[in-house]
Amino acid sequence: MFRSHRARYLQSICLAMTWFTVFAAFAFDLKDTGGQSQRLTDLKGKWVVVNFWATWCAPCVKEIPDIAEFAKGHGDKVRVIGIALDWVEGDTPTASDDRKIKAFAKKVGHNYPLVLGNSATEKFFGKVKGLPKTIVYSPDGKVAFERTGPLTKELLTRIVAGEKI
Repeated sequence: MFRSHRARYLQSICLAMTWFTVFAAFAFDLKDTGGQSQRLTDLKGKWVVVNFWATWCAPCVKEIPDIAEFAKGHGDKVRVIGIALDWVEGDTPTASDDRKIKAFAKKVGHNYPLVLGNSATEKFFGKVKGLPKTIVYSPDGKVAFERTGPLTKELLTRIVAGEKI
């Protein structure tokens, strides 16, 4: 009897943790560098591509122009959000970090909403363990694709066309 209660209790905890993780990703609400909210719930009906990158990450920088071109060509049905995971000091990027990262992003062709990573992004997405990392949400808000490593506009196009990768 003790084992069955304990097993049900542990099962309930695991289920709650799973739902929390799924809900947290579904409910992301971040401010971009333009002061606009980027909420997954507001983007229902669109594909959402979230790309984590850093200025010091060569593969990240290399894929930004491809992602920008993809975003430009699919603007009506896709929202691309870039999350820069580098800043100079502390948990929150400073105004100086903000300016430097925005200038760098512009220089490399980043033409889609930019979010500066911090504890809020980690709360929603978890700790990113490798870069670049991309998560693609389907129009119904479910994770359709996730990859750590570079990708191309051709791959993103195949994903938003519904191809199983």
